[in-house]
Amino acid sequence: MRLLTFRIENGTRAGRVEGDHVVELGFSDVGDLLASGPDWRSTALTEGKLRPLAGLVFAPVVLRPPAIICVGLNYGAHAAEAGSHVPTFPTLFAKFASSLIGAHDDLLLPAVSSEVDWEVELAFVVGRSGRNLSRDEAQDSIAGYTVANDVSMRDWQRRTSQFLQGKSFEASTPVGPFLVTPEELPGGSAENLRLTCEIDGIAMQDGRTSDLIFCPAALAAYVSEIMTLQPGMLVLTGTPSGIGGSRTPPVFLRDGQIMRTTIEGIGVLENSVRAASSPASNRAGARG
Repeated sequence: MRLLTFRIENGTRAGRVEGDHVVELGFSDVGDLLASGPDWRSTALTEGKLRPLAGLVFAPVVLRPPAIICVGLNYGAHAAEAGSHVPTFPTLFAKFASSLIGAHDDLLLPAVSSEVDWEVELAFVVGRSGRNLSRDEAQDSIAGYTVANDVSMRDWQRRTSQFLQGKSFEASTPVGPFLVTPEELPGGSAENLRLTCEIDGIAMQDGRTSDLIFCPAALAAYVSEIMTLQPGMLVLTGTPSGIGGSRTPPVFLRDGQIMRTTIEGIGVLENSVRAASSPASNRAGARG
């Protein structure tokens, strides 16, 4: 199934996609649906108000994840372009819920950074609690997959050896538009999906998830050794090669550009890039 979170006049709602329509569910977002209990799949199949999909304004698929875990240098080609060895263990860092924006929200360039970069990423959302999981158990804990762009402020990221300050700027990480359950993916898995990032129609990144060093199940199992996985937890699995900061000369996002982030079988993020001084605000500029 395909699930989403969309904005309404007085808040947000979770929904299930049925063709060109969305069945409104009785939850504020997909995270609340997943937290409703182990029978969340059955709950997601209940009937509700029917809305046209066209024209809905997407919110981040999960609004308040219990944790947002991100993985660095997790594609072989990206590790190579960064001049790094293939890691023995996943390189983890965190984001916060305040960093998330919707699939079509404007991306505001912070005035304090001149090196804002793109990173298309496959993300997954946890659907079941668990600790110290085997890989098979970890795979079963994944509710589904979504599209993310780990927009990164490289000048801030390089200030120290820690990634967090360059990766967690407020309203900088589009996520969505859908949560797609594994059986809906091409081949029934996320093992070989094409993922791309285009800037003004020019392909900057074009990779496949088969180049992942640590697959989603391995990452979920690893994280479960550190903390209890919780429904709604969001994990960004890393980016393929083609980031702006590794180009010669480096290329970064500019006011007025369109960033289009796509993952085969899941969906598309399309975000207008705006300078912080632009009169268009992030929420006012949201599009369905």
